[in-house]
Amino acid sequence: MDSSVEKPDYENLEVIQRNRLPARAYWLPPAHLILNGEWDFQYAPSPLEASEYPPKDEKSNEAWAPITVPGHWQLQGYGRPHYTNVQFPFPSAPPFIPTENPTGTYRRNFKVPAEWDSNSQLRLRFDGVDSAYHVWVNGEFVGYSQGSRNAAEFDVTSVVKKGDENDLVVRVYQWCEASYIEDQDQWWLSGTFLGSLIVNEKLTGIGIFRDVTLLAFPEARIEDYFVKTNLDAQYQDATLEVDITLHRAQNNPLKLSLVLRDGDKQVASTEKVLDDNDSTFKFEVPIANPKKWTAESPYLYQLEIALKAPDAKVVQKIIQNVGFRKVELKNSLITVNGTPILLRGANRHDHHPVHGRAVPYDFLKQDLLLMKQHNINALRTSHYPGQPWLYDLADELGFWVMDEADLECHGFYDVVTQPVQPPPYLDYEGSKEEYFPKAAQFTSDDPEWHDSYLDRMVQMVQRDKNHPSIFSWSLGNESFYGANHVAMIEYARSVDDRLIHYEGDIKAQLTDMYSYMYPDQDRLKRHVEIDGIKDGKWQKPVILCEYAHAMGNGPGGLDDYQDAFRKYERLQGGFIWEWANHGLLHKDGYYAYGGDFGDEPNDSTFVMDGLVNSEHKPTPGLTELKKVFQPVKFEAKSGKVFITNEYDFIGLGHLEGEFLVQAMGDKVSLLASGKVEIPEVKPWETVELALPDLTQYQSHDEEVFLQVSFNLKEATKWAPASHKIAWFQHNISTDKEATTPASSTTAQAIDVKESRAAVEISGADWAIKFDRVRGYITKWSHGTDLLEMDTATRAAIYPCFWRAPTDNDKDSAVSVWKDYGVHRMTSQLRSFQVQKDDDSVTVKTVTYLAPPVLGWGYDITTNYRISSDGIVSMKLDLVPKGVFPKDIPRLGLNLRLPKTLNQVDWFGRGPGESYPDKKHSQAIGIWSSSVDGLEVPYDVPQGHGNRMETRWVRVVDADGHGIRASRRDQSTFDWTGSRLSDETVEKAKHPCDLVREEATLLNLSAKVAGVGSATCGPGVREDLKVKVEPISYEFVLQRI
Repeated sequence: MDSSVEKPDYENLEVIQRNRLPARAYWLPPAHLILNGEWDFQYAPSPLEASEYPPKDEKSNEAWAPITVPGHWQLQGYGRPHYTNVQFPFPSAPPFIPTENPTGTYRRNFKVPAEWDSNSQLRLRFDGVDSAYHVWVNGEFVGYSQGSRNAAEFDVTSVVKKGDENDLVVRVYQWCEASYIEDQDQWWLSGTFLGSLIVNEKLTGIGIFRDVTLLAFPEARIEDYFVKTNLDAQYQDATLEVDITLHRAQNNPLKLSLVLRDGDKQVASTEKVLDDNDSTFKFEVPIANPKKWTAESPYLYQLEIALKAPDAKVVQKIIQNVGFRKVELKNSLITVNGTPILLRGANRHDHHPVHGRAVPYDFLKQDLLLMKQHNINALRTSHYPGQPWLYDLADELGFWVMDEADLECHGFYDVVTQPVQPPPYLDYEGSKEEYFPKAAQFTSDDPEWHDSYLDRMVQMVQRDKNHPSIFSWSLGNESFYGANHVAMIEYARSVDDRLIHYEGDIKAQLTDMYSYMYPDQDRLKRHVEIDGIKDGKWQKPVILCEYAHAMGNGPGGLDDYQDAFRKYERLQGGFIWEWANHGLLHKDGYYAYGGDFGDEPNDSTFVMDGLVNSEHKPTPGLTELKKVFQPVKFEAKSGKVFITNEYDFIGLGHLEGEFLVQAMGDKVSLLASGKVEIPEVKPWETVELALPDLTQYQSHDEEVFLQVSFNLKEATKWAPASHKIAWFQHNISTDKEATTPASSTTAQAIDVKESRAAVEISGADWAIKFDRVRGYITKWSHGTDLLEMDTATRAAIYPCFWRAPTDNDKDSAVSVWKDYGVHRMTSQLRSFQVQKDDDSVTVKTVTYLAPPVLGWGYDITTNYRISSDGIVSMKLDLVPKGVFPKDIPRLGLNLRLPKTLNQVDWFGRGPGESYPDKKHSQAIGIWSSSVDGLEVPYDVPQGHGNRMETRWVRVVDADGHGIRASRRDQSTFDWTGSRLSDETVEKAKHPCDLVREEATLLNLSAKVAGVGSATCGPGVREDLKVKVEPISYEFVLQRI
């Protein structure tokens, strides 16, 4: 093709495909050959620089290199990965694409198995190629297709040589005009998405994914089928409706039979003798009271569809899992089998840390198992259809699936807003009305793009239509709203009755639900109580297609969303953004993000925003999500415990309960334990839980906690027996005062030595040194050192209001905090007084802690009381002065301990990190860890490791010597322990950049701010911020 005369297919809106067969339901005939393994490969910077194919010179011997299929060529030494979120990585001038259009030519041979019927129709099936491609077999052009995450099949019967080797060539173009509508928030990667188990030394352990497959169908065959389960008005009995499309061979009388089985039991059967001329058939089979499919009870039947010859010989047989369920809007709510559902969902991209979007089957399955184990019941295939297996697993394991078309053109928002820069008062919701119609004109509302949009809906619906787990078709993501979306909706409604979703239909004019992204609680309340309300009633439900952005140390505030889902019947849950970090394993051993491959422009770490890390191991955010999503709610009232069953369909009979009553002080004592009888409780019903009398423990000397756990009685397909589903902890003795170390009743000698620059206070076996120039303790020893001086501050313990920023701090709070210099406050000593009594020494300092340049700071009066046995209490009274910020990251003290003090135990929340808006998953207990074990290895280094509601913390060496910290009153406190300084954490781009201190850094905090989800969503709730206001707090330090 001469590109100077004709538009190339990959830049031609009139050519979406050539010779592609109509989309159909996914199944593979028994005769199929998966074309996996090592292919030959050529790479070129552009299509016109690629070798000509087929070659004019038969003697042409172009150089080929081996490449692994499946895979992306950017991950195998050709080109480089490129990450953007919204912005296009190329100039925006649709439908034109970059001249520099990397092109990969794949080649391999195959041979048709001799046992296949010689009359078979042969097809090549591609389950996903990014982004467009031409195909040749034996030098003959076979076809062209685009739509990276959609399948294509080509009839190759006439060009394949049976019995001989066949030459298959696939030429893949990184860019095509459809790249403008594949602008999803992920890596730009190219290459064929195929599959193999172990393929070569570069990429091992890969599973079958989005295969390239040679298929053989009988001459007379089932082309397609559509299974529907129509329930009656009472949701009891059903009609199994099966629509079948045939390809008829000439003059071949045939029969079609259906057999529905429940395991080994035959439930129903029917058969038809087919008229000679018909090619479409409908079966309607009554089924009396079948077991119903839900995400909580995913019961599947097996349907056998058989095409038979007159002598009953089976020509073709298909086995399809069937789930009887009915999805509809009823009483203006999303219902399944007449019952409203609550979506506890997550958005899921295809991702593997080595193979990119070529995700092995076992890796994908482990993702879904992990979701189920963490109480996730729904997933959105953001922002394209998933691998075919995903839906089989969702049917089997039980998920509500929102299947999303391969469509996003978010980059046009930047195109229309970058030149004008929206005014600061216009938030994202407001900008939709202002700028989305302008952005829609590029593709979504342009009739020339009609076929491209519609094709993506057709491909998805036709492939996935037989899966009971899919409750909704989604038109795509962040593509504004235009006539082409309307065409997609009209098509979907013409073939199927599932609900339609699209967030871009802001007023839900044609879709079945209002859908929003990242609202704070006030906006969420307005959406639920105002949008679409007429005469006090709503016509459509509300969901959050994206919320609680799970980037780094977060998300905070999950419980606020879940409380809103409980409160508002109309608000039917949503999908967390998102499931996994998208880090790619770099040759230097870290997980790379935007910019790490020299890719420009890029959106940096925004691709690292998952509930699991790049290895797909749980983060603390997923642990918190499991607790918040748990389907049993506990509440303690008036000495009794009540439970609410928050499943939508099932009772709690599959669970067994157990309880513990524990006293905690310096150690844990078990007071009582046993099994809990779980009463019969219907969905969303509340009942009292029968427990032993708890009042008997209220007079106990120590704090007493009740803990109740509900665990699986028996193993399921997704978790073993005894897997914990839900738990609850209650402090029976809420009014107990925390224990404060008592000073010795026997006065011991205490000595004070003063010089011009220092004061040393010592007892029989301990010594504390003050720097009277700066007013801080610089050393504390007890045989060995307990505190040592920090060279930067020249203090061993000093007040600090900073923490290393988290991802959720960086885009909002940090800039304000740094504008006010909170990260670089320095101290001025105003007065220093020493007073010696018989059994103690009091040191009183007045300091001014403030940043340079600015005119605000804290007046801090600190009273140190040091008893004769070496117990130190520090009481700080802080008064802000000047024009100060509204809030700061924390209020507390930083201590520098020798690195030999590297073992920690504490009485508080644990064992993991906790923050004011991310603490529910961490139980009160007495926990222990090494200092290094306290670190949270986020893929992107950031502030982490806070532990809340602590009564005491001890840091000791191998011999048990060290210090104990607590509060003087009954207040609890927060703390972190690490060998990483805040400065080191903030500067590090990757974990390999972290340099550990030759010390243990213990930070004690009277208050710590929450984490929120402000990278893309609301920040920290106002009452969970650390306000700048007068405050007093006191810590007690004791040598051990």
